[in-house]
Order: sequence, then structure tokens, then C-alpha cells
Amino acid sequence: MGRITEDLIRRNAEHNDCVIFSLEELSLHQQEIERLEHIDKWCRDLKILYLQNNLIGKIENVSKLKKLEYLNLALNNIEKIENLEGCEGLKKLDLTVNFIGELSSIKTLQHNIHLKELFLMGNPCADFDGYRQFVVATLQQLKWLDGKEIERSERIQALQNFPVIEQQIGEQEKAYCLKRAKDKEEAQRNLREEEENEAKGRNYPGFEGQSPFSVESKEHVQAPEGQEGECNQKKFKGSEDDLEFWNKPSLFTPESRLETLRHMEKQRKDQEKLSEKKKKVKPPRILITKDGKALNVNDPKLDFSLKDDEKHNQIILDLAVYRYMDTSLIDVDVQPNYVRVTVKGKPFQLVLPAEVKPDSSSAKRSQTTGHLVICMPKGQIVSNGLCFVEITPSKRTYKCSVILDAESKTSFVRDSGELEKCTHIWS
Repeated sequence: MGRITEDLIRRNAEHNDCVIFSLEELSLHQQEIERLEHIDKWCRDLKILYLQNNLIGKIENVSKLKKLEYLNLALNNIEKIENLEGCEGLKKLDLTVNFIGELSSIKTLQHNIHLKELFLMGNPCADFDGYRQFVVATLQQLKWLDGKEIERSERIQALQNFPVIEQQIGEQEKAYCLKRAKDKEEAQRNLREEEENEAKGRNYPGFEGQSPFSVESKEHVQAPEGQEGECNQKKFKGSEDDLEFWNKPSLFTPESRLETLRHMEKQRKDQEKLSEKKKKVKPPRILITKDGKALNVNDPKLDFSLKDDEKHNQIILDLAVYRYMDTSLIDVDVQPNYVRVTVKGKPFQLVLPAEVKPDSSSAKRSQTTGHLVICMPKGQIVSNGLCFVEITPSKRTYKCSVILDAESKTSFVRDSGELEKCTHIWS
């Protein structure tokens, strides 16, 4: 259910640069609002207020809106006209299709001397015999009622017959109030029964309101295999419940409107749950294998170029990140054998052709293209010496000695008395 919040008002005040204290027109229609609140404190300069098609059950917290000229409360759950005496500038009031049965409550509008236009069509009171004559005689400042102009002769006639009409209206109003009280009791009873049924369903999960010991459920309900079958079963059950709800006869009351909204909200939540179950959880992206080997990954799907700058003895990675992306959304991690860039949570990883110095590496954005340029100095060439490496010919690992020659940037692999030459730079 919706509530009137400062954020909601600001989002609907874009035409006033989101400034609410000087707001003169505000539209909060179709927000599922149940209660009028805060507006008279935050928006005292309001002249036009649209609140139609909500679930407001009472007119309140508008008495400080002295400049209000037009109030639209059509299609709500209002049952009585009240608390509008403070709206001194009110000229037009729309209460179309509400649940106003206490027609005598319009007497509170006698204090609104500037009120010229009133809409009450679609309310239970509009069906009372003598309804129009009673309103015309009670509110003598009115010029229009339900979109129809009030003639001078009509008002004179209404005033002449007012005592009789007032008595008729009082009797019809009393009968309506008794009927309304019964409707409320029935609605409350239905709500309690519904809550009890839901509680039973929670006590026996998976049986959706049926007894787990029901023979019928054993014979006819077969548990589908797998998660997909379970989702299909719940979807079918939800369709049945939905069809039953909409085919069930119902009175047009504030309670029935609330019940409809609760049903639709429950449907939406159930649908979201089913959608979440259907979503396949992606396994975490593997960047490093179990044996410690780095993999090439490009989840952001970015263009890139890798340049070996021999003149400056460095490797340069040019990554085409989005030109107007905030740099705070980019994270760079340089390792001796690979470089990893995380762009908006998506990893880009590239295995380097040679070892680099992570501490001496630098990263910056190009001022012309916005690309990310990472400069990674290579490791220093080791002087002539002896070290041990592992070579795996024919899937067989064994130790061998390596002689490094810094001047020719060549290594000689000695194994089993034979000397093999290979070009490589060791750090």
C-alpha cells in the first residue's frame, strides 16, 4: 500500500524543480494511497491537488491549505464529507464514485463560501430521492452540481420543498447506514475466514489449503519432478485461485476495493517468487584455474590492444572503456603475469606475454578517447647465472638447468648433456 512521502511529492514536482514548499499543483493519482497526510505541512501554497483513483478512506490533514481551489478525490473510499472548513479558497470539489452515504455531511461545506462546483455522481447518496434538491437547497453558493448548471428557479423550488426533502433524505440515510453496518460485518467475517485458510495453508506447506491426509489429494495430485514441475504446479494453482476470485460475486464497497488490491498484490509477489526460482544462478566466473593458471576473460566485451614497447621496455594495454563512464566504476589490478580490470563489476583479464613490475605500473584515462591506458614495465634482465626450471615434454616433468645470457637475451637449456637454444627473456 502507498503512503505520501516527501520523496513521492518531490518526484511529482519536477515542473517546480522538485521544490515542494512553493508547489501550486500536485498530482498523486493512482498511487494506492490509503491516507491523506503531510501535504498540509509541506505544500501550503497548493492551489490544485489531484488524488483521484487511490484508496483514501477519510478527508483529513488538508485544513491548512488556505489557497486550495480545486481538490479531486474521485474514485476513492470516502464515506463522509468532513474537515474541509479550513480550505477557504476551495472553488471546485470532485468526489465522483466514492462511498458517500451520509448526504447530510454536505452541510460542512456551507463554510466554503467560494465553492461553485461539486461532483457527487456515482455515490450511494446520489441515488436518494430528492438528492439534487437537497444539495441545491443546502449549498446555496453552488453554481454547478454534477456538471449541470443550477438554475435560479431550481433553487427557489428546492428551498420551498426543503423541509419535506430533508426528512426523506434523513430516512434514506438511516436505512443506508444500517445496510452499510451489515456489509462491514460481513466483510470482516470474510477477511477472518480468509486469514484462517491462509494460516492452514502455511501449516501444511505444499498442500495449498488441502489436508495432507486427504485421499483425493493422494489419488489426483502427483508431485511433479524437478523445480520446473513445482513451478508449473504453483502456476496452475494460482490460475485456479485467480479465476475463482474474479468469478466470485462481490458488493461494491470500500472493503471489496481493498480486497481486490490485496489479491493483485499477492499475485504480483507470487509471480516474482516464481520468476526468481526459474532464474538460473550463474556460476562464479573462473579467472584463475586450480593449478594457478590465469585465463583470458572479457565479460564487459570491450575492444583492446596490447603493445610491446621495446624502446621503453614496457607493455601497454589500451582498453576501450566507455567514454563517459565514471572512473570510480573501474578497478585495475596488475600482477606479474596478467592484468585484471573490473568494469562495473564485470572482469576483463588478459595474460601478459612477459612478466611485468606491478609496483611500477601506471593506469590513466585518455583525455581524447576516454580509453584506459595501462603501462606495465617489464622485469629486469638477469645477468649470466644458473637457475632451475621445469619442462614438460611428452607430458613428463623433470628438472633441467638453464644458462641466461643477458647480452644476447638468449637462454640455453641443458639436459642429458645436450644444449638447446631458445629465445626468451627471463626476469
